[in-house]
Amino acid sequence: MTLRVAVIGSGPAGSSAAQTLASSGIETYLFERKLDNAKPCGGAIPLCMVDEFDLPPEIIDRRVRKMKMISPSNREVDINLVNEEEYIGMCRREVLDGFLRNRAAKLGANLINATVHKLDIPANNTEPYTIHYVDHTETGAEGVAKTLKVDLIIGADGANSRVAKEMGAGDYNYAIAFQERIRLPEDKMAYYNDLAEMYVGNDVSTDFYAWVFPKYDHVAVGTGTMHVNKASIKQLQAGIRARASEKLAGGKIIKVEAHPIPEHPRPRRVVGRIALVGDAAGYVTKSSGEGIYFAAKSGRMCAETIVEVSNNGNRIPTEDDLKIYLKRWDKKYGLTYKVLDILQTVFYRSDATREAFVEMCDDLDVQRLTFDSYLYKTVVPANPITQLKITAKTIASLLRGNALAP
Repeated sequence: MTLRVAVIGSGPAGSSAAQTLASSGIETYLFERKLDNAKPCGGAIPLCMVDEFDLPPEIIDRRVRKMKMISPSNREVDINLVNEEEYIGMCRREVLDGFLRNRAAKLGANLINATVHKLDIPANNTEPYTIHYVDHTETGAEGVAKTLKVDLIIGADGANSRVAKEMGAGDYNYAIAFQERIRLPEDKMAYYNDLAEMYVGNDVSTDFYAWVFPKYDHVAVGTGTMHVNKASIKQLQAGIRARASEKLAGGKIIKVEAHPIPEHPRPRRVVGRIALVGDAAGYVTKSSGEGIYFAAKSGRMCAETIVEVSNNGNRIPTEDDLKIYLKRWDKKYGLTYKVLDILQTVFYRSDATREAFVEMCDDLDVQRLTFDSYLYKTVVPANPITQLKITAKTIASLLRGNALAP
């Protein structure tokens, strides 16, 4: 037999899964509703992703080597990468996603421009799933209703996942990322050549941070918040625009975008022969709000597990087989998510704690540890003396800002 797998959604998670499956000779169907989709997000990718996922230099708009952390009182802390070859990659999602999707298709994934509406769940472990979808390939938005039978489904269709709903994966809280893409005059854009800014404060986000990230010929200016009503998002966006107003003077808004971001993993990420990856599974980190690398990595890890447990597509995996992917994922990244969750709870809860957080970022040991963990996705164990120093500085910063008060 040849295993048939449908991957719903072709962002970094879905495309990485489809590439791995197709490369292993598994019959792969990659569904995407909008081929020109550009998810609104900061678009920062860590250095390790460039190597690990063989990303060509042309899809990276900017190589950021300098970061400014700006506190509620407008105290600025510069964080600079010391090694010249290190950088944070800034990319536009339409460029990154398009590259990953097309590569999966070139390697044998059947790319289908379609909206998936419904899944028929089989009554036993061997019958196929039936996917009901509307194909937009020839008739545009109106589309043609079709069905496809597959043995396995990977849900990579984002925070509002249809697959998650159909499989009964359970709900989760979500935040909203809102951003404006702003084209700046040349002299203003030069300032952001290799610099990104992060702002913290109740005026720009009550539970997260706001950002100015450089792209190809513009900057992305945005905020993230758990308060999902339009009035508060508008107010917070006005806050970041006000804080960065001098640097953005003369800029022209070229695009406004918003998107939900999951706050924690879904209660169930594997049900039957359906597995969730990326945002659909809830793999966005707290504190940094980063999800691109983890999306691509989860898609790849899920697909690698399927290739392995199906004996290269020669048998249909069971739910227990698929859950091996979850065990591996949680073992590799579970602690990272917990630590970042604690950091967000401690440091983003008031302007006093945010001041303490920015003060702490002024320390070179903290900067090195933070950058190493971000760039390479491994929390590099500092030597015990450095670790003690960092802990002492953290507590001292919190005490100075009265941030340890309840």
